[in-house]
Amino acid sequence: MILIAGTITLDPDKVDEALAAIVPLMQATHAEEGCDDYVLSADPATPGRIRIFERWADDDAMKAHMRAPHIAEFQKALGGLGVTGMSVDRFDGATATKLF
Repeated sequence: MILIAGTITLDPDKVDEALAAIVPLMQATHAEEGCDDYVLSADPATPGRIRIFERWADDDAMKAHMRAPHIAEFQKALGGLGVTGMSVDRFDGATATKLF
């Protein structure tokens, strides 16, 4: 299992525009083979911050995702949203233990 976690920081006035671009990205990504979870969402405590969480079955699935046309479309949309920062981490070989 591969986990991806991170943030995108952008112009707080552009969050609604960002969310409009995120919905089709998430819908297309959820249909990809090997995608176990994929969420980009507005951080309710920090205006202008988008949280990223992804869970992939394996490296091949994640690499295919990065080549998908909907990723290129989203990256193009980011260009007009006043992005001021991005931080994304990858966690390999993660194991999960149910808490509840």
